[in-house]
Amino acid sequence: MISVDGLTVEFGGSTLFADISFVINEKDRIALMGKNGAGKSTLLKILAGVREPSRGKISAPKDTVIAYLPQHLMTEDGRTVFEETAQAFSHLHEMESEIEAINKELETRTDYDSEEYYALIERVSVLSEKFYSIEETNYDADIEKTLLGLGFKREDFNRQTSDFSGGWRMRIELAKLLLKKPDVILLDEPTNHLDIESIQWLEDFLINSAKAVVLISHDRAFVDHITTRTIEVTMGRIYDYKVNYSSYLNLRKERREQQQKAFDEQQKFIAETKEFIERFKGTYSKTLQVQSRVKMLEKLELLEVDEEDTSALRLKFPPSPRSGNYPVIIENLSKIYGDHTVFKNANVTIERGDKIAFVGKNGEGKSTLVKCIMKEIGYDGTLTLGHNVMIGYFAQNQASLLDENLTVFQTIDDVAIGDIRNKIRDLLGAFMFGGESSTKRVKVLSGGERTRLAMIKLLLEPVNLLILDEPTNHLDMKTKDILKSALKDFDGTLIVVSHDRDFLDGLVTKVYEFGNKKVTEHLEGIYEFLQRKKLENLQELERKN
Repeated sequence: MISVDGLTVEFGGSTLFADISFVINEKDRIALMGKNGAGKSTLLKILAGVREPSRGKISAPKDTVIAYLPQHLMTEDGRTVFEETAQAFSHLHEMESEIEAINKELETRTDYDSEEYYALIERVSVLSEKFYSIEETNYDADIEKTLLGLGFKREDFNRQTSDFSGGWRMRIELAKLLLKKPDVILLDEPTNHLDIESIQWLEDFLINSAKAVVLISHDRAFVDHITTRTIEVTMGRIYDYKVNYSSYLNLRKERREQQQKAFDEQQKFIAETKEFIERFKGTYSKTLQVQSRVKMLEKLELLEVDEEDTSALRLKFPPSPRSGNYPVIIENLSKIYGDHTVFKNANVTIERGDKIAFVGKNGEGKSTLVKCIMKEIGYDGTLTLGHNVMIGYFAQNQASLLDENLTVFQTIDDVAIGDIRNKIRDLLGAFMFGGESSTKRVKVLSGGERTRLAMIKLLLEPVNLLILDEPTNHLDMKTKDILKSALKDFDGTLIVVSHDRDFLDGLVTKVYEFGNKKVTEHLEGIYEFLQRKKLENLQELERKN
C-alpha cells in the first residue's frame, strides 16, 4: 500500500537515519519503537507528508487517504465542536465549490476553441468524476454518530472547542480523522489525553474497523493489544519484526546477544591479526603474509552492537516522615460549579501506606477532588488531613513553577540530598536529560521536558502523601518502569490519577471510580477492576436488550 524506499534524514551535520526501506500493507498494525530522539516522530511526519526527507521517496497508490494524528493538538479555537469535526469533509466542500466555479465560468466564456477552454472542460470532468464517485454521504449524521461514539453529548455539539480540556479536544481530532475513512492511520502518542474508557474504545476501533495503522505509544498495554508488527528505529537504521511488542522485546534481546557474540569474535580476530603484524613486520620471510593481513584489516567491515540503555537506575525515595493513621478523611463532599454538579456526597477514607488510583472519564472530577485535597478550590462537606501530613503534588502545571533561569542540573542539585547527589547525572539520563541536555536552562525546555524535570524534583523531596496527576504522559517505557519501581518501594501514601493501565497494574491495590456524579470505592487492583467492569457493562447491555 505504502512503499518507503531509501529514506534518509540529515540535519545539523548528523544523520538521523540512513537508507531505510519497508512496505506498509493493508491491515498492518505497526508499532514504531526506539529510544526518545531515535527519529520515530520524524518518520511518522514523513509518512504523513508534513515533512520532507533528505533523500529517498514514499510512494502510494493515487487515491490513498493517509490520516495523521500528531502528538500536539491542532484543533483551532473559534469553531463549535460540530463545526470543527465537519472539517473532516472540507476537501469535499472545496471540490464542490471548484466544480461550481468552473461551471459558472464555462457559462460565460465564448472562446470554445481555445486551449484554456479545453483545459477547464478537462478539469471539471476530472473533478466531477472524482466527486460523484464518492458514495453519497450524509455528513451531519456521520458527524453526530462519531461524536456520540466518542463520548460527547448532543448538548456539547454547539459548544466552543475552547471550552474543552485536552482529552476532549483529542477526541475531536480523532473524530475528524476517523470520518475520513482513511486507508492508513498514523498516530503519535494517541492515549496521552484519553481516559481508560476512551482508550478501550479506540483499541476496539483500531482492531475491528481500521485499515492500516502505524503508531507511536508508550502505553505498553495499548501497543500489545493492537499491533502485530514492530519496527524498531535505532542507530540510524530499522529492524522489522512481524510480532507484537512483548514478542519483539524477546527477539531484540536474542538479536543483541548474537551481535555481541559476533562483535567479540571480530575484536578477538582483529587483536590477533594486529599482534601478528607487529611481531613479523620486520621479518623478510613473512613480508607477503604481513601485507596480506594489513590489507585484510583495511577492508574489514567493522561490526556494531546496537545501543542499549543500560542506565537501569534504581531510584529510591527519601524515607517518609511518619504521618497519622489516616492522611485523608473525606465525608459527604460535594463540588458544584453553578448548575453543574461534578460529584455529590463523596466519602473517601485513605489509610497510611495506601496506594490508590483515581480513574474515570475525563471531566468526571478526578483532578477536581485532588484540588480539594490540595485546598486549591472550595467545596461543600468535610475534608480532614491527618496529623503531620506532608504532601508532594505533581500536576501538569507543576512545570510552570520551575525557576526558568536555572539549568536542568542546578534545578535538581538544589533539592538532592544524601547518596543521590552522586547519581544526579544518572538520574537525569534516566529521565532523558543525558549529556549536554543537563546544561540547558529551564526557559528553553519544551513543555514535555519541563514536566519530566518537575517530576524528578518531586521524587527527591521528603513527603509522606504523594499525589500524581497523569504522571506518565511524557515518559518513555524505560523511564516509566524506573518511576513505577520507585513508587512501589515508596513507604508513604500514594494517590495516582492515571489512564495508563500497565503503569497502575501491580502498583495500586485500591481504585476510586469517578462517574455519574459519584465516587465509588473498589478494593482491588486495576485489572480486576477493568475485567469486572466489562462484565458489568455486558450484563447491563443484556438487561437493556
